[in-house]
Amino acid sequence: QVVKTNFKPLTRSFWSFSYPRCGTEVFFMLLCSLQLKISSQRLPQIQAQVTSLTARLGPYKYLHNQGLYSALSLRLLGQQLSQLETDVGVVHSQLNNAQTKKLSKEVLLETADLVNMKAVKEKLRYLKNNVESCKSIPKDFRGMCVRTISDPVTTKLSPYGKSYISGSWGKQAQMENEDQKYSYWVQPLATSHIWGTTLRVYQNYEDFMASTNHKDFTFASSYSHPNAIEGPSAVLYGKALYYHCYHSADICRYDLETHKVKRVTLPGTGVGFNNKFPYCYYDCRLNSDIDVEADETGLWALYATLGNHGNLVISRLVWDGETKTLNVTQTWETRLFKKAVSNAFMVCGVMYATRYVNKYREEVFYAFDTATGKEDNSLAIRLEKVAKGVASLSYNPTNKQIYMYNDGYLLAYQAYF
Repeated sequence: QVVKTNFKPLTRSFWSFSYPRCGTEVFFMLLCSLQLKISSQRLPQIQAQVTSLTARLGPYKYLHNQGLYSALSLRLLGQQLSQLETDVGVVHSQLNNAQTKKLSKEVLLETADLVNMKAVKEKLRYLKNNVESCKSIPKDFRGMCVRTISDPVTTKLSPYGKSYISGSWGKQAQMENEDQKYSYWVQPLATSHIWGTTLRVYQNYEDFMASTNHKDFTFASSYSHPNAIEGPSAVLYGKALYYHCYHSADICRYDLETHKVKRVTLPGTGVGFNNKFPYCYYDCRLNSDIDVEADETGLWALYATLGNHGNLVISRLVWDGETKTLNVTQTWETRLFKKAVSNAFMVCGVMYATRYVNKYREEVFYAFDTATGKEDNSLAIRLEKVAKGVASLSYNPTNKQIYMYNDGYLLAYQAYF
């Protein structure tokens, strides 16, 4: 039996096709195969990177939830996520399968988490500062800004000598107590330029300039006593000296009449002391972690905390004469890194920060207004000096002058508004 088929015999024309066209198609097939092979090899590497970055983000998410996240620490992680997003995009464009889609989605989610953590933290800081500003800052003091600062109107060598390069000095700063018997004062840091135990006071400007008729107060028996002063931080306010207490996160108040010391612990997570967050910029001033200031609105403490990533924190201090207690009533967090600042002072509820320019000049470059929670980093107010290092810088509301302890030299300036 003969089986019939529909197959036609192969003829010569069946084999006739374009050899150049076939070569091109084969080339692209080989190239595509090679790209798929390379992409398939990279997929496990990218999956491992995503897993690693996800694990590394875990602690930062915890820090964010606890209010401790650091934008500086996340910067490198953000760069790596950006690079990973690019790599995944390239692979996805080549393979375009479910696995690459999943990877792309995971990377986008991680990137969004990183951005959201920064945004949420900044929003919380802004809202918190606004709440603090609304509590009890007098409206009369809002909007006053330092326009310029004069050249030194007073220049004097410390009565203790030039070798005492660190300390504080000034005029009694409480506006209601201008007639008290102790007007001008000097507080030297005698031990390693870090710690001190004595305060020298003068009845008037003439006695101060002549270094005569002074009286010395000793508020601690040794430099390691809990009531000793640490760092160039003091201010004489009314009948008491306020300063940073030895090896602690506390502010001390020494009463010149009763000789008693009261103290309060500054708020914040990981308050810096013992040279953790000193004033620096060019050279660091040893143990200048906590700075006490005074202005028209009262007393202030300037410091940094781990919780605010080493940035400056401003706390308002209030002495309760009835209960005989020192209290912290309000706290603001700034975005200014404390070690990028050479010193700072308060005027009318506004914190002004300085930076080193050269051996004979500082510059006021930043301001933070506690009344509004707003900051200004566009300032450029010069501040002349006679030596390189600035140990302390304080404003006095009774005469609108600024006092600098300048490596053993005592300088005073007039502030203009």
